Amino acid sequence: MDLGLFIAATGMVAEQVRQDQLANDLANASTPGYKPDESPQYNFGEVLMANTLDGAQVGNVDLGVAVGKTYTDMNTGTVQETGEPLDFAIVGHGFFAVKTAAGVRYTRDGQFTASAQGLLTDGEGNPVLSQAGAPVKVPASGRVEATALGIFEVPNAAKQGENLYTGTAKGKPTGSIRTGALEGSGIDAAKTMVEMIDELRNFQSGQQAIQAIAQTLQSASTQVGSMNGAG
Repeated sequence: MDLGLFIAATGMVAEQVRQDQLANDLANASTPGYKPDESPQYNFGEVLMANTLDGAQVGNVDLGVAVGKTYTDMNTGTVQETGEPLDFAIVGHGFFAVKTAAGVRYTRDGQFTASAQGLLTDGEGNPVLSQAGAPVKVPASGRVEATALGIFEVPNAAKQGENLYTGTAKGKPTGSIRTGALEGSGIDAAKTMVEMIDELRNFQSGQQAIQAIAQTLQSASTQVGSMNGAG
């Protein structure tokens, strides 16, 4: 493969990965407790090019863009007062725990409701768990004390979708639970849209580079073919 094509293609792949992340972030700009994903980009490395005839150094050539391991930015979002008795926000580190069909999962989204069975549940109907791992009951008053909810430290928590995380609770969290409040999404919609535009322009630059290289190769092959025919 032409080196220029490789460099442009790796850049486009990296921009596509980032575009997908930004699109998902933008879709969750109003999701309580949502955390954005990041994938660092860096150079594959450089190769020192030399003249094949005399060995003279030509210079370094970049081998393109590599995409690093995706990670989640777990910085605490802005806590907003809602006044709703079943809204809860974690101030600082920690997760709520819910019981799903696949087992215990963790979340920062504290926008809970009461089920027909009188249990505190998340938006998907999963029961919220206490510190002891039992479902939290909603009393007749409709108010649940913050102390009734569990708060868990989950090192290296991994996203699984639906604003839920997998992992193993370990250690004591440093955060606290606030009633009648929600942690806002970690997304700034305006900033995300600007970044999406920038990434799209970078992607288009890669397309233009590939088109220019393809035209050059096509022209070169035509000229070579003409020279062979003339000979």
